[in-house]
Amino acid sequence: MTGAAEPARPVRVVLALGSNLGDRLANLQAAVDALCGPPGLGFVAVSPVYETAPVGGPGQPDFLNAVLLASTALPARAVLDRAHAAEAARHRVRGVAWGPRTLDVDVISYDDVVSDDPALTLPHPRAHQRAFVLAPWHDVDPDASVAGHGRVADLAAAAGSAADGVRRVPGRLRPPP
Repeated sequence: MTGAAEPARPVRVVLALGSNLGDRLANLQAAVDALCGPPGLGFVAVSPVYETAPVGGPGQPDFLNAVLLASTALPARAVLDRAHAAEAARHRVRGVAWGPRTLDVDVISYDDVVSDDPALTLPHPRAHQRAFVLAPWHDVDPDASVAGHGRVADLAAAAGSAADGVRRVPGRLRPPP
C-alpha cells in the first residue's frame, strides 16, 4: 500500500460519518470528539449534517451523515483503527452487511493515496458514487477531488441529492473540545 508508513508531513484525511440508530446527532458528535480528541488527528472542519435514505441492506431508518476533515501524521491504517475504536465506543454491531448502525466511520481518502489493500481501499471504492458522502464533502471542501475519479463538485452533481433522498438538516456538529 502506498503511504503505509507514517507520512513525513501531515496529510489531509476525509472521514464519512453516519448513524441511523439511537441519538443519531449525538453519535456523530461523539465520533468527531473521539476521532479528533486524542493526539494524532487534528480537526480541520466538519460539514453540515444531512439526512439520507439508506443504500443497500435491509429495511432500516434514515441516516444522519456528515464529513470530517482532519490532518494527521498517522499512517492510514492507524486512522482506520481510530475509526473502528470510535464505532466501538458507540456500540457498533457488525451483524448484517449494510445494516443499521449506531455509528459508521469510513476513511474516504488519505491525502492522494491510491491503494487496493482489502483492509483499507483508498480512496473509498464507492465514495465517488455516493451523494451522502459527496454532498457534505463538497460543502466543507468545494475544491476537493477523489483520486482517480475527479472533482467532488462534478461527482456530487452527477450523483444528485434531493432525488436520491439526501437533504441538509438543521442539526450542526461542533469542533471537538
